[in-house]
Amino acid sequence: MSYQLTIEPLGQTIEVEEGQTILDASLRAGIYLPHACCHGLCATCKVEVVDGEVDHGEASNFALMDYEREEGKTLACCATLQSDVVVEAEIEIDPDARNLPVKDFGGTVSRIENLTPTIKGVWIKLDDPEGMQFQAGQYINLQIPGESASRAFSLANAPSQSREVELNIRLVPGGRATTWIHEALREGDRLTLSGPYGRFFVRKSANVPSIFLAGGSGLSSPRSMILDLLEEGSAPPITLVYGARTRDELYYHDEFAALAAKYPNFTYVPALSNEPEGSGWTGFRGFVHDAAKQHFDNDFRGHKAYLCGPPAMIDACITTLMQGRLFERDIYTEKFFSAADAQQVRSPLFKKI
Repeated sequence: MSYQLTIEPLGQTIEVEEGQTILDASLRAGIYLPHACCHGLCATCKVEVVDGEVDHGEASNFALMDYEREEGKTLACCATLQSDVVVEAEIEIDPDARNLPVKDFGGTVSRIENLTPTIKGVWIKLDDPEGMQFQAGQYINLQIPGESASRAFSLANAPSQSREVELNIRLVPGGRATTWIHEALREGDRLTLSGPYGRFFVRKSANVPSIFLAGGSGLSSPRSMILDLLEEGSAPPITLVYGARTRDELYYHDEFAALAAKYPNFTYVPALSNEPEGSGWTGFRGFVHDAAKQHFDNDFRGHKAYLCGPPAMIDACITTLMQGRLFERDIYTEKFFSAADAQQVRSPLFKKI
């Protein structure tokens, strides 16, 4: 059994299977609805039910208050249809966004590589001969054997390499999924995943210089975005400031150094925050935000900035960028996060970051 879902103000109607959430059906139809945690906790995907009946599912009473339910609000990531439904959502039209439908994929692990002591590169060759069409900066949800919930991982390869996707996965202490990937996953294993997801992408139409600030395995999305820009022959300056604790944790260092030598408009600024003295490291010593501040002489005006990494790094970079006169409209961060992240308090002053 299925129902009809009409999404306003787009005026588009899609078919939704019984038990399928509003968000999943929309994304698979190529319609982007704002969302983040996908666990019913953060309220990013809140929509108004204009007509029809829904089941609110496992929506948290904090993210969706009782009075909001009575007013017809629901969370798209949890809500399922009980009849034909019309909803109204806050959808921003972005000229640079590609609204690609989410699909399910099967694939075979073609390669596993130790990128750092705690980060593995995992390459998956997809069964679909057309591969996965995605926008640089997006992510996939990977199904982990024995786990009911999938895990989100950024795509690290350029969109032009659509048949074989690359994931850079950091071992999280106590994390069942990342422990399984690091200890049990082998070349030749079969995996299932879905994608693409996310609204993290380069605003190419702005045609202004780009700054990418990344830390740890947060390099995945910026790498995909930078490779895509360079392949396309993008003319505006591109700067990557990438930080790690020590030299052995700084992965793809040689690749980015080679790209900086090849492309005049690409600059690579590596930064190490805990490298031992006397190690021979001649690059910047300190954190990503400090390296960016020094490189740009604390003046980021006229740029678009893309941030990806640990929460503390993101917060420090946002503060530094704003002190250097770059503000919310020009700062973008990766939006997927875990159920635990959804509990963090975020300032209501900022809607994008």
